[in-house]
Amino acid sequence: MSSTTDAAAGRAQIAARTLRTDRWWLPPLANFVGLAAWVIYATVRVFMQSDYWVADYGYLTPFYSPCFSTGCVPEASHFGQFLPDVWFIPYAALTLPFLLLFRLTCYYYRKAYYRAFWLSPPACAVAEPHRKYSGETRFPLILQNAHRYFFYLAALITLINAYDAVIAFVKPDGSFGLGLGNIILVANVVLLFIYTASCHSCRSGVGGRINNFSKHPMRYKMWTFVTKLNTRHMQYAWATLASLAITDFYIMAVSAGWISDLRIVG
Repeated sequence: MSSTTDAAAGRAQIAARTLRTDRWWLPPLANFVGLAAWVIYATVRVFMQSDYWVADYGYLTPFYSPCFSTGCVPEASHFGQFLPDVWFIPYAALTLPFLLLFRLTCYYYRKAYYRAFWLSPPACAVAEPHRKYSGETRFPLILQNAHRYFFYLAALITLINAYDAVIAFVKPDGSFGLGLGNIILVANVVLLFIYTASCHSCRSGVGGRINNFSKHPMRYKMWTFVTKLNTRHMQYAWATLASLAITDFYIMAVSAGWISDLRIVG
C-alpha cells in the first residue's frame, strides 16, 4: 500500500500532515503514557519476587498466580512448585506470557498501541510516517491471528484467579474471613471475566457459524449478551489494567507491612 501522501494513491496532496484543528494527538499520547506506565509497573513487580502473598489472610496477587517457582511461599503455590528459582524467571512464568499475548493481540489494544507507539496512523485523517504498510500479513504481526487461542488460555487463567479469590475467604486456621483485600480480589476477578467475555473472539465463538439464530435461541441470547459487553470492550480493557495494578499494589502494601488490611469479619 502506498504512503498516505503518495499522489498515486489518489489522496489530496497537502503540505500539512493533517487539516484537523482539534487535539487529535491527545488520545494517542494518553494511551502511550498509560500503557507505558502500566508495563513498567508490571515488569518491576513480576521480577521483584517479594511481597506477593499475605499469609494471615491468604491473599495472592494475580501477578504471581499461579505461583509455580520453587522459591514461592509453599502456601501460595496452589498448583505445585516445579520452576527453578532464578531472578529472570517470574514465579508465574507459565501463565504470564499467555496473558501478555492475549492483551497484545486484543483488537482494542492493537488499535491503542499501533497509534500510540507506532503512529500507524496516530489518528484518523492524520498521515502516518511510514512509507510502506504490510498490515498483519508478515512476522511478527501475523501472530495477531492467533488471538482466539490466547483467549481460551486467558479464560482458563481467569478461572485460576477466581479460585485464588474464593479460597482467600478461608483463613489459615480454617475460619471464615472477610476484609478489604477479599473485596478487591473479587472485584478484580469480576472485571477480568467481563473483559474476557467482551472479547471479539468470545463473541465470534458464541454466535459464529450460525446461519439462522431462530434455530438456536440460547446461543442467540448468549450472543446478544456478549455483543452488549463488546460495545464497551475498550472501557473494560482499561478497567482491568487499573484493577490488576490496584489489586497487586494493595496486596504488596499489606504484605510489606506498609498498611494493615481493613477487616470486616475475622
